Amino acid sequence: MTTAAANVADIEKRTVHKVTRRLIPFLFLCFAISILDRVNIGFAALQMNADLGFSSAVFGFGAGIFFFGYFLLEVPGSALMTKFGARRWISRIMVSWGLVSCLTAFVQNDIQFYCVRFALGVCEASFFPCMAWYLSNWFQTKNHAKAIAGFMIAIPSASAVGSPISTYLLELNLFGLEGWQTLFILEAIPSLILGVACFYYLTDSIEEAHWLETDEREWLKNIVAEEQAAKAKKKKVSFLTALKERDVLILALGYFAWICGYYGIVMFLPTLVHGLSSTIATTTIGWIIGLMYLLAAFVMYAVGRHSDKVNERRYHVAGCLVVAAVGLVASVYIAQSNVIASLIVFAVALSGAYGAYSPFWAIPPAYLSGSAAAAGIALINSVGNLGGFFGPYVMGYVSTVTGSFDAGVLFLAICMVISAFVVTVLVKQTGKAIDDSKLNAVDSADK
Repeated sequence: MTTAAANVADIEKRTVHKVTRRLIPFLFLCFAISILDRVNIGFAALQMNADLGFSSAVFGFGAGIFFFGYFLLEVPGSALMTKFGARRWISRIMVSWGLVSCLTAFVQNDIQFYCVRFALGVCEASFFPCMAWYLSNWFQTKNHAKAIAGFMIAIPSASAVGSPISTYLLELNLFGLEGWQTLFILEAIPSLILGVACFYYLTDSIEEAHWLETDEREWLKNIVAEEQAAKAKKKKVSFLTALKERDVLILALGYFAWICGYYGIVMFLPTLVHGLSSTIATTTIGWIIGLMYLLAAFVMYAVGRHSDKVNERRYHVAGCLVVAAVGLVASVYIAQSNVIASLIVFAVALSGAYGAYSPFWAIPPAYLSGSAAAAGIALINSVGNLGGFFGPYVMGYVSTVTGSFDAGVLFLAICMVISAFVVTVLVKQTGKAIDDSKLNAVDSADK
């Protein structure tokens, strides 16, 4: 290796380390709080449904209607983010959803419940696309899956830590409030604090990153610009055009099916585990589910690293979703007969559902850049997250009608398999990171 090449390699190593250390832990924490505020409804249901007289169908509809608000504002919110900057937009999102999350503690009937959950979705809309787009401006494509996994591991991690905390809060009755009301209020406070911190901590552009040395800023700015130029040469796509891209629409379909299964599991997991045995205490449920999510976090990060190592995305996604489907089907046939085995297959299903995240979200930035990447990610996320309504709603409706969750769980498994098929067979893009040698060749040709 020549002295010049060694110097460039050293700059790259230092820069990637600093960017990772600066951004990933903070975004991880922000995303963890968003997940906690989104899914704590599943634990609140252990008390709230009885206190307010909600059936499983009412709860499923209310849990899922969050995603209609999310869907309506996702793409417009992402467009506004490109105008105002990720720093300001993420800050606005976190503060507004924290305030609305607090209001959930004071609902008294099903209509109020639906309205607050819908408003929460409106406030949180475009949060994830902003985060994913923001990271794509700071990391090379070859590191996208690992970078995305670095903050998206917050999804299972938040639940791993939040599950025992949530069940503990259910036992509290502060200021005359019920446990589920205490849960909503106390778990909303961190989002308000972090929302304000976002405004002062995040940096909108590489040029403004004074926490990097001059040579590090120059290297990062140049390498990101070169990659975006390479993507544009391969296929130039605008913000609006990206919304009509074939593979963007196909990925949205696949994500929809996957999220149907995913949120069907997540929203009802406390209820499903509670239903395995009447002897399992509420706080014990929190610890059991926390361990499940901890395993899912390890799986998610390992899959992201391996996806980057072998430079492949689609089959990693499909493999994880098939594993999730197998776990769900198995849970139907062993539920009640063996509690330990049921908990294991639930953990397997959860790990598979989470493992697909990082390789999936590394696909759009591999062939879209700039505002087109923001648009593509937003559309995929908004359409896909409608599955967050249908999964929980079908689970709740089927339970109310049949008195059992079995048919609903099988429906979730079918959704996972459909998603695996769509991503593997119908998506034409390989989902591979831009090859460095090709990027260098393009750069040399330009010069």
